Amino acid sequence: MACVFIIVGVRFIVLSALKVILFLIPLLCFSDQLKAQQVKLLVLGDSLSAAYGLKQEQGWVSLLQNAWQDQGIQVINGAISGETTDGGLARLPRLLEQHQPTHLLIELGGNDGLRGYPIDKLRDNIARMIELARASDVQVLLQQMQIPTNYGKRYTQMFTQAYTELAEQYQVPLVPFLLEEVALDPQLMQQDRIHPNLAAQGKIADFMRRQLEPVILP
Repeated sequence: MACVFIIVGVRFIVLSALKVILFLIPLLCFSDQLKAQQVKLLVLGDSLSAAYGLKQEQGWVSLLQNAWQDQGIQVINGAISGETTDGGLARLPRLLEQHQPTHLLIELGGNDGLRGYPIDKLRDNIARMIELARASDVQVLLQQMQIPTNYGKRYTQMFTQAYTELAEQYQVPLVPFLLEEVALDPQLMQQDRIHPNLAAQGKIADFMRRQLEPVILP
């Protein structure tokens, strides 16, 4: 009789433990999903991120959002064609207030460089954007930008170096140039040789996903 009670008791304990485990599994999955949903990336960029010449849903930012959909990560496209660091700085406070992102990708400066704007001004604008984001407890990622050598080798070097110096000064991740894998392939660029075409968008989205995931999902 004692053995029967022991067996029944053991079965009761095992069944109770299984019930607890089965109850906890959905909670743990929900917790992981909730954590992912708390990641909200704001892309503050120019025409390279604004799907210039294409539909918005065809651009790399939208494709990246689709790729992260199962992970619950939200991507907000704050890019505007023709945008400069002046414009980005002016728009950033409202974007931060409106979207309350956890992460900010600054993809700006290309138009500054193409127009020959002073490097000191570019550097100061990006620095102020970083400081504004940090004041709102937003993690910043800085996109390395590249420009043609229209204004000479010295200006081009100063332009590129500005991003490295800012990343070091503020200890923010410096993301490689988003066209790194497509810019030299004419089949992936529009006729202006500046903007990526439809065929390039998926490649850029995949490239950016590889660059960003280790930072925003440590």
